[in-house]
Amino acid sequence: MVNVKLLNNYQDLLNPIHSFLLCKTPKQWIEQAADPEKLPLLLTDHLHCELKAAQSAGLLLRRYVVDNETSKQILEWLEPYETRVYRGHLLNSDDALTHENNKKNQQVPRLQLENGEAWQHELLNRMVLLMKEELHHFDQVFSIIEANNIELQPTTAARYAAGMLRHIRGSEVGGLVDKLIIGGIIEARSCERFAALVPHLPESIARFYVSLLRSEARHFEDYLTLAQMVAREDIQARTQEFLRIEKKLIESPDKVLRFHSGPVM
Repeated sequence: MVNVKLLNNYQDLLNPIHSFLLCKTPKQWIEQAADPEKLPLLLTDHLHCELKAAQSAGLLLRRYVVDNETSKQILEWLEPYETRVYRGHLLNSDDALTHENNKKNQQVPRLQLENGEAWQHELLNRMVLLMKEELHHFDQVFSIIEANNIELQPTTAARYAAGMLRHIRGSEVGGLVDKLIIGGIIEARSCERFAALVPHLPESIARFYVSLLRSEARHFEDYLTLAQMVAREDIQARTQEFLRIEKKLIESPDKVLRFHSGPVM
């Protein structure tokens, strides 16, 4: 019951998320994800999700905001994290020491935009902050995986994100607005799932997930604010359209269990 009490302390963070999403995670998915044998899979997929969130933020900056030199800095910032997760195994003692030294020496690039529209400056500020947080959470999940002696394995992506991305409009402005709306929905669903899993996790991991909820609960609103700035018109109808797509993806059966999958049939 301690886990439930932990979660209740942050109900005020969950209320806007539950009001935004059109459905809660199906009980069948929670039951499947609560299986202790599935914890290594969920943590590994969660690790990939944190990296993908940072990569997606970086891609938005590279595509819509920064110049080639700054784009290169973003790629260099992400490279050590990509190397760690895609090589598919934990660090040995020598690698761990090297990694800790690299973390101390690595400087987050000072990304600046001298010109540009107001939404570009806002996108830069918010996405850089989001990348910092997501990569920090990547490190935290990686540490949990190491502490539990979980071997990293390649994982296939869930159909979840692709199921929404295929509906993105082809126009420059419309495409960016859709990407930002989708980013907001994914962030909201991630937080909803953190909360759904808390009562079923070991105490130390449950506390970590509550801390993620506290840290990331505002991310979906950041994305929607940016989408509104770019669109310069009401985005409610378009947001509801993607929310309906997301609801169908979450509630319909999946072939594999993933952090953002539907129930496995």
